[in-house]
Amino acid sequence: MNQPSLNPFVIPTWVDASLLKGMLRGIERESLRMQSNGFLSQKTHPLALGSALTHPHITTDYSEALMEFITTPQTTIAAALNELKDIHSVVHQQLEDGERLWPLSMPCMLDDNEENITLAQYGTSNIGRFKTLYRHGLGVRYGRRMQTISGVHYNLSFPDALFAELQRHENKPELKQLSAQDYRSHRYFGLIRNFIRLIPLVMYMLGASPSVCRCFLTGRQHHLQPLVKGTLYLPEATALRMGRLGYQNSAQKELGIHYNDLHDYLDGLQKAVHTPYPEFSDLGLDDEQGEPIQINDHVLQIENEYYSLVRPKQVPQAGETPSQALKNRGVGYVELRAVDVNPYSAIGIDEISAGFLESLALYCLLSDSPELFAEEQEQIDHNQTEVVNRGRATDAKIELGQTTVLLQDWAQHHLNAIQECANILDQMNDSKLYQKSIQVMQQRLDHVEDTLSAQVIKDTLENGGTWNFGSAMAQQHVDHYDQHPLSQERKQYFEQLAQISLQKQAELEQDNDMSFSQYLAKYR
Repeated sequence: MNQPSLNPFVIPTWVDASLLKGMLRGIERESLRMQSNGFLSQKTHPLALGSALTHPHITTDYSEALMEFITTPQTTIAAALNELKDIHSVVHQQLEDGERLWPLSMPCMLDDNEENITLAQYGTSNIGRFKTLYRHGLGVRYGRRMQTISGVHYNLSFPDALFAELQRHENKPELKQLSAQDYRSHRYFGLIRNFIRLIPLVMYMLGASPSVCRCFLTGRQHHLQPLVKGTLYLPEATALRMGRLGYQNSAQKELGIHYNDLHDYLDGLQKAVHTPYPEFSDLGLDDEQGEPIQINDHVLQIENEYYSLVRPKQVPQAGETPSQALKNRGVGYVELRAVDVNPYSAIGIDEISAGFLESLALYCLLSDSPELFAEEQEQIDHNQTEVVNRGRATDAKIELGQTTVLLQDWAQHHLNAIQECANILDQMNDSKLYQKSIQVMQQRLDHVEDTLSAQVIKDTLENGGTWNFGSAMAQQHVDHYDQHPLSQERKQYFEQLAQISLQKQAELEQDNDMSFSQYLAKYR
């Protein structure tokens, strides 16, 4: 097996901070709207925020109550976090009847009836109805409860100058001969493979879902223990959201989608979008009234259904699917998706987590990255399960090829190497943020009680349950939003965007040149 070992990591001497100037990052944060009594909101998406279909920053994910906030690509972490604060502040001002944003990745206070998790609505245009149907299909396939989990996605791109210099120093003639676009994709896929190998480190450091509200597991088999009334947990868990209670899909496990090169990856995705899956065929395509219940009966209804922990991305142009954009212009950035919402931050993520993720991503980019095949992937899945369920145990272990090492030693080895990358990022920014983020992670490694997951357990106990803890944090965050000053200019910007987005939706609804059944038939 082509297995990465714990080799020392050395940044090439020619990599200097100036090559990193022009890095961009953007953040997507999901959060459920909850009523003042704690139950999931039953209200529609606030009209004053514009159209969830066409708004660039404020939309909905699976359900009408699951909001998603999206920043523009920014040149600094501070700018990205500040924009995210603006968005939260704007949204908070439009929530009515004491509604608040739920601060945890795992939901709370779902009632017994799954139908009360209302699917996101995008109006009467064909594309809007298609998006709602896709969500209906997800509910039919996996249950609606699973779709109430929220997370943070961290998008990151490195400058072309860095890739050009990396290519110049390649020893292999076949890599030297690649076009700039293909070489960039090649390196991003190396980053992705290494990030997948290091997912257990992300879960230990940033995992904040060691417990769940009992209501989330209604009617499901599980392996959790009672923590306090209404809350279940595992004593040494880090991120249950990333385990078998979270986004899992056995059909996808069989896909064998590889991250060894862009073409293989796209072929695997296309195959999944076009291959019927018996279990999904058994559900049927339409109900008794002839209304569609899922887009198709394939392994994936559309490409976005593939639940990977990291994705290669390219900004689609008009009419392109995500795959076509990648095929046409190569990988433009990566989306790191394995991040829990941090309940202690009013915006779900703080500068420490961001600094760690960027240092880690640079380490993944600059390190050797052998190809990743099924055998190693199985071992990574095993390591992930170990850290999800018992990452805070002193004897937690990581399997590496034929050997087994303590999680503590494995994490320390990588943290030392990531420190090197943090130093370079600080030089580029003339800051101390990146080193500070590694110091905080070192503290979490040395003192397990300082991890976010340990903190969540402690505070859940002190507050007497998940709902009480989440509610207390949500209230603290409200105070934070109220104190975040929005300039008149920013207020106007968001008001205009809301109006423009509603106009765009109306235009799409007028442009329906075929019935939805024709539109769907064409897609099917």
